[in-house]
Parts: sequence; structure tokens; C-alpha cells
Amino acid sequence: MNILIIEDEIKAATSLATLIGKIKPEARIVAQLQSVKSSIAWLSEHEQPDLIFMDIQLSDGLSFNIFKSAKVSAPVVFCTAFDEYTLEAFKANGVDYVLKPFSQQDIENAFKKVDELKNFFQQNPLPQLNDLLAKVAGPAGKKNFLVFKQNKYLNIATDTIAFFYIKHEATMIKTFDQQEYSVNQSLDQIYSLLSPEQFFRLNRQYLVNFHAVKEVEHYFARKLLVTLSIPTPEKLLVNKEKVQNFLTWMENR
Repeated sequence: MNILIIEDEIKAATSLATLIGKIKPEARIVAQLQSVKSSIAWLSEHEQPDLIFMDIQLSDGLSFNIFKSAKVSAPVVFCTAFDEYTLEAFKANGVDYVLKPFSQQDIENAFKKVDELKNFFQQNPLPQLNDLLAKVAGPAGKKNFLVFKQNKYLNIATDTIAFFYIKHEATMIKTFDQQEYSVNQSLDQIYSLLSPEQFFRLNRQYLVNFHAVKEVEHYFARKLLVTLSIPTPEKLLVNKEKVQNFLTWMENR
């Protein structure tokens, strides 16, 4: 069995490959890709694998865009951190998923499901892909956030937000005019609502707007130091594992 992994988080891809090796020792990982662009190129130049494990949010956009530019006849198991509404959308379209962080049992169940649906894509050549993309792209491009401050409810436009960050275990919004608001969602929840082209998850504490990035420079231990157009409470560092994804995100505009 030839398996293709499309996953922009290096640790997640490595973990997935290790689990696949344990569950299906006869399987061969033909490639590990990190972006929509590289996936389209690979699929256009190689024979179809027997199975694809595919993350939803890649460094340069939603992975569903791959289907628009490349032929995909292999069954796909989506890896996702999205909420239950989105997972239900996957179920309705007959595509299996594993929820991050995934376990060995999750991957075993995925293989079982794929075996049951191995002819799914041949029998149903993605007629509902646009509906699925619309369901996911809707929340991923959230336009406003409702906040409560000084006994008033305010709508903060996403385009005016320079970054989201964690402050004393609370999730905060910082706008370009340096106003600050608290929100009830976790940073993970907020990330699932934002456009991956507009915002990047630098680390566990910060989500930054592309238009807020002023400059980027090399830092110790192959990290990057990111400076925004407005002050931040602390240095913004990108770990070496995310450096390539971040630079790709910066470049693909």
C-alpha cells in the first residue's frame, strides 16, 4: 500500500508516519508534503497513491483547493482540529477523519473505515466538494468578533486585528490602533475560524495578521524573530520546525 501524507506540521507528520508503520508495516510512505502548491505538483507528476492522509489547514490555504487543480482518485482521511459541526460535514460527505491529537486507535479505525469505503471516490467523484468547501471556508474567514468591554458589546472587524494572544490564561485581541479586548474562545478555536491566508499561528501564544508583520530576521537556534507594526508584550519567535511554513505563508500572496 502506497500512502501519501499531506501535513504542514512536521511533528504531526512524523507521528502519523510512525503510527502507520506500526499498524501497516507493509505500507510505503511515498511522500510527505506540506502545502497545497507542492501537493498539486506531486499529484500531477506521480501515480495515485492507495491512500492519502491530508491535513485541512496547510501553510498556503485549505487542502480542499488541491482537488480543484489535481486529480485525486485515492481515498482520503482528513486530519482536523475543527469543531463538531465541521466533522459532521465530513461524515455527510462520506469522508473519514482523525481528530488531532490522534492516537494509534484513531489511525487503526481510519484504516478500517477506508477499507470499507475503498471505492468511494471512484463511485462518487467529489460532487459535493464545493458544498464542503463552503461549509469550512465560512467559519475560516470570520469577519467580526463580538466583545464585551465597559458594559458594552462591540463588533471588532477581523481586518482591524493585528494579533490574538494569551495573557494570564485569557485570550486577548490587540487591534492596529492598540486597543485590547478579551474574548471567550480559546486560541485554537479562534484559529479554526480565521482565514489561514490572513493569520498565522506563530506559537502557542500568538496568532498574527499578515498585514501586521513589519520585519522578520534570523534568531538563535535557527529560529525567526518576528517584529510587528505595533508593540507586543514579548518577543515573537518562530521555532525552527515552523520556519519554512511561515516563510511560505509570507511569500504566497
